Amino acid sequence: MNDGAQIPAPPALGPDRPGHDRLWHPRPILCAVCTSRTRGFGWFDPSRLRPKRTRRWFCSMGCQTAFTRKARKGMSVVDFTEEESQALPAVMRALAPEMERIGWDRPLAGLTKNDMHRLIVATVEAFRAEMAEIASQSEVPF
Repeated sequence: MNDGAQIPAPPALGPDRPGHDRLWHPRPILCAVCTSRTRGFGWFDPSRLRPKRTRRWFCSMGCQTAFTRKARKGMSVVDFTEEESQALPAVMRALAPEMERIGWDRPLAGLTKNDMHRLIVATVEAFRAEMAEIASQSEVPF
């Protein structure tokens, strides 16, 4: 029963945690490796002070592991890896039929919402499928 008394707010938890109402997981952020929706796997740079820490979010433990290995080696995940470069021809092969259907001479700004959606889906699906195929032949899962 509530007798009308106010429940006090919890104390501030630190400079980067103003209160418990802040969500710990940034839902609109995409995976730092494969750009799919994040699912609660995270990483931060422990060598930096708390307010200035670099944080990254991932869709799976495989992506988190791949990022952590590269971070330990001082490599950037922003650059294309050898595997990602190998996947690009498969993406181009998947996009060619869509571009033939749309027309090569049409500017992207002139595409309909449906055409743009089909291009994006074809690109992402082809890239993920090719990365999965490459990963099945190597030790790092994507």
